[in-house]
Amino acid sequence: MEPEHIAFGGGSPVTVLHPLVAVGMLIAIVLILTLPRDKAITPFLLAFFTIPDGQVLVLGGVHLTMHQILILTVLGRMAASRGSSTEGRFAGGFNALDRVVVLWALSAFIINCLQWMETQAMIKSLGDLVVSLGGYVAVRFLVPDREAVRRTVKVLAVICAIQGACMVSEQFTRQNVFGFAGGAWPTIREGHIRSEGVMGTLYCGVFGGVLIPLFLWLWTEGKSRMAACAGLAGATAMVFASHASTSWMAYGGSLVGLAFWPLRKQMRLVRWGIVATLVGLHLVMHGPVWSLIEKVDLTGGSSNYHRYMLVDNCIRHFSDWWLLGYKHPGAWGFDMWDLCNQFVAAAVTGGLVTLILFVTIYSRSFGAIGTARKHVDGDRGQEWLLWCLGAFLFANLVASFGINYLVHLIMCFFSLLVCISVATIEARQATVRRAEAPAEVEFAYAGSGVGGRAPISPTTQEEW
Repeated sequence: MEPEHIAFGGGSPVTVLHPLVAVGMLIAIVLILTLPRDKAITPFLLAFFTIPDGQVLVLGGVHLTMHQILILTVLGRMAASRGSSTEGRFAGGFNALDRVVVLWALSAFIINCLQWMETQAMIKSLGDLVVSLGGYVAVRFLVPDREAVRRTVKVLAVICAIQGACMVSEQFTRQNVFGFAGGAWPTIREGHIRSEGVMGTLYCGVFGGVLIPLFLWLWTEGKSRMAACAGLAGATAMVFASHASTSWMAYGGSLVGLAFWPLRKQMRLVRWGIVATLVGLHLVMHGPVWSLIEKVDLTGGSSNYHRYMLVDNCIRHFSDWWLLGYKHPGAWGFDMWDLCNQFVAAAVTGGLVTLILFVTIYSRSFGAIGTARKHVDGDRGQEWLLWCLGAFLFANLVASFGINYLVHLIMCFFSLLVCISVATIEARQATVRRAEAPAEVEFAYAGSGVGGRAPISPTTQEEW
């Protein structure tokens, strides 16, 4: 039976705020408002990923989670910042990827409100909009350049080290370190303890699994190897301690994405090969190609059949959800209310338009990475960063078939998208500078010397 509180209207009727969380929030808010813009990402992410979702402040019947308050703090700073131009607040201005993310968030909000047509549903949708649209804009504001990208990855490495240590301790003590603040207690499945951490079993495992490529990139940044090692160890511990197939799929997706590095110039053939393989399997298999989901069980206790039936029912009931989503997917079958697939969740809660926009986010992201990689061809450092971002994105794509992204994973995903925006913008700008340099050199030669040219002084070369 579908729990009545998961749609809207649930939660504590009073404020639930542990004193330690309150102190931590005050410190984080002060640092976000006072630190230089590119350094404020550190307290923001540290607070965001170490506070459980159950900590809420209730004002006039409206629930404000600590995550929403953190996002609103950044948005307040952005509104008060000097310079009102888009380029001043967002590095390179809003690009095509940014616009798709904004349209996706607005589409999910509008369609969900139209689907329910109730005040409580609209209030909940507004809270979700703060996390989706507000969260993306907040991180986009706080990450203006590549140095901020490196700092973001270092902070995520520290978070994984903390979470990994706490989840390993759950394996021995069977007590969640974050239990005092509302963190869930570890559960046992098939004789194995599934650690919960601050985000929950699946979410912690996926969080660690998808970050592996960025920590490997961080290792190549000379001064960041200690943070990279801590992140790799912590992320791997999170995957092991979660004991979930989806976590291992995310981890495997990261490694597979990285393994294609030698074929980075032949990815068009690889993509068409994958499409041809899936079509061929669909034609020869006894069931549909998406029934392969049923075969994925890496821990011996996975809900693989449920995930297969979720996709199958979503496809078969297209007429139910394509326009404005569908209120009661639980009517499709046993436990179908549990939308543990991000693509199905986007379809059921936001209809076909929202699903298309969500898929477009991946399409635009992969396209931007591929184009930027061609622009920096030959610059191994830039290429490696872009490739690791692509592997991160691929791991998220794989994980999306086994879990729906809630507040913590949404922010992790947004951090990735912002890093992609900044990295691709800087790659394009570097290409423009290289293209302009020869023209300037030619102009400097003209007017003197043999053949109308004169040698360029070392000082002038250094300026260029």
